[in-house]
Amino acid sequence: MSITRRSFAGMLAGAALPGSLWAQQDPVLEAVRSTLFGSNAEFEQGMAFLVQRGKPDVVPALLTGMRYGRGRSDEIARVMRTLTGENIGTDWFGWMLWQEKNPQLVPHPSLIPFKREVLLGLDTNFDDFLRPEYLQRDKMKIRLEEIAWGGVQKDGIPSLDNPTLIPATRADYLKGDDLVFGVSINGDVRAYPLRIMGWHEMFNEVIGGVPVALAYCTLCGSGILFETRVAGRRKPLVFGSSGFLYRSNKLMFDRETHSLWNQYTGKPVVGPLVNSGIELKQRPVVITTWESWKTSHPGTKVLSLQTGHRRNYGSGVVYREYFTSPELMFPAQVDESEHRQKDYVFAIRQFGAARAWPLDAFSRTRVINDAIANRPLVLIGNADKRAVRAYERTSHRFTASDGGLLDEAGQKWTMTEEALVRPDGTKLLRVAGHISYWFAWDNYLGDAATMYQR
Repeated sequence: MSITRRSFAGMLAGAALPGSLWAQQDPVLEAVRSTLFGSNAEFEQGMAFLVQRGKPDVVPALLTGMRYGRGRSDEIARVMRTLTGENIGTDWFGWMLWQEKNPQLVPHPSLIPFKREVLLGLDTNFDDFLRPEYLQRDKMKIRLEEIAWGGVQKDGIPSLDNPTLIPATRADYLKGDDLVFGVSINGDVRAYPLRIMGWHEMFNEVIGGVPVALAYCTLCGSGILFETRVAGRRKPLVFGSSGFLYRSNKLMFDRETHSLWNQYTGKPVVGPLVNSGIELKQRPVVITTWESWKTSHPGTKVLSLQTGHRRNYGSGVVYREYFTSPELMFPAQVDESEHRQKDYVFAIRQFGAARAWPLDAFSRTRVINDAIANRPLVLIGNADKRAVRAYERTSHRFTASDGGLLDEAGQKWTMTEEALVRPDGTKLLRVAGHISYWFAWDNYLGDAATMYQR
């Protein structure tokens, strides 16, 4: 998900004219453009002008120049240090974290034409998302200066739309300990292996008569199942991957309006749908091993390797280095006082509240009786399989038993993908949630959420 400065310069060749027209009217834009498009003399003159001007509002644009500049990072860093008093050196990652921690810094208006020019030089299709009228600060739900290119073009990570599924008996390519996303809606049971979904990060399907999309952000470890039928819209939304990130989380887009959406919250953040009030409804999904899923659901269907794309779908291939590293690939601020940034949590945003449970809490006990927004829940988890399911529990308290759960009266309940079921037919419904890295939960919902204390 990266590109060399030399290849970047080649991609921008011939793309400088619109920005240069802007620059004739704006000396600040002319100065920040010199980081990528100016001669050495123009660059030196531009940096001197910005230092003399003395305002840090150009730092967001200079960060774009630093990321892609041709050997000019030292001088750009010197200018940013002079304007801010911060000594972060030439570390783009570190400067992006500084920027996130300083939301009071309002970028100079030149950021919009400059960032557009740079990003459209990478892929002209990015214009679908980055129309100037969408990028005004008061019309966005996220900060333009924190939108980062992820290293691929629009749909460079191709979604799987109504992909081919095969019976479990034919899925001989899968190993028993391969992880899958398990979904069951209205008796329609399906499995989507992570070793395939890591290459695609999105599927659009109709499962059990319900249009849904699984949005999988590999960088933040979260696969969230959303309903895509939205009130007031004639057709279900269909989603893809934009190629952009925000705080190391993918920005997906809908193919009807080309609005950008926050994958983590299911809300539009840039584009025509920003003020629509839409928030996608979550559906339950579980990560578990293929062996566990097919044993519980022998009639399940599972993704075929025949996806229409050429990828290495082998076990442990996709994002191997990232998944085994404690480091992030892209900048995101995170509180590590109690949890490491890539520790797994199980996250729920329901009933007007948000709460998370450390995955390793389930290595001590399989069953946790808890609550969210005074709504009693029971969570059943297995840390080794990365599997957690949550259900409403009303006034019951549950303990684990062989093959099921026991309530406080010793009554046995059976766990299904839709509900906990008592022999007399009483049901306690499943509550949607998903696995995530801690940094993403903390970054998006830390101030508004609670955390289970082990």
